Amino acid sequence: MNNPRLAQRYAKSLIDIAMQYNKLEEVHQDVSFLKSVVDRNRDFVLMLESPIINPDKKYKIINAITSGNVSKVTDTFLKLICNKGREPNLPGIIHSFIEQYNVITGIHIAQLTTASPASNELKESFVSKIRASTSFDNIQLENKVDEKIIGGFILQMEGKLIDKSVLRNLKDLSKQFADNEYLHKLR
Repeated sequence: MNNPRLAQRYAKSLIDIAMQYNKLEEVHQDVSFLKSVVDRNRDFVLMLESPIINPDKKYKIINAITSGNVSKVTDTFLKLICNKGREPNLPGIIHSFIEQYNVITGIHIAQLTTASPASNELKESFVSKIRASTSFDNIQLENKVDEKIIGGFILQMEGKLIDKSVLRNLKDLSKQFADNEYLHKLR
């Protein structure tokens, strides 16, 4: 279930509690673990969203997965969301928590899309060029592979997009031929 405002409020509450107990890094690791569970297991997300499964049963399932992997603060938070019937919003809360954590800690996320996995040298080159052109010190580069772009790269960061892919160039060229720009220049 997608409710961004609710997710932001719950994520903010978790951050506030974690900061109050000086456990922000520990809770961030817990949330990263939960994100990996949510991202890798569609059945888990469907279970969270199911209106048929009782919230107590959902908490028992969540607890079976997270037992020994999350802190007491995070476990108490998970129990709270289940008691309030907000467990379908857990994926959104996780996403919102990570966004808010990145703002607090000054981490900037850049997403690099390439046709094949990027080497570490290439990733470091992108990070150093981003640092040189911005005032950001802490940059996390996520590499996404999309064979459809054929070659080149697509870089997304802070709402900006740089598309230097072969696919983009082919589409631009196709549009130019469709518009007959070259035919008009010959006359």
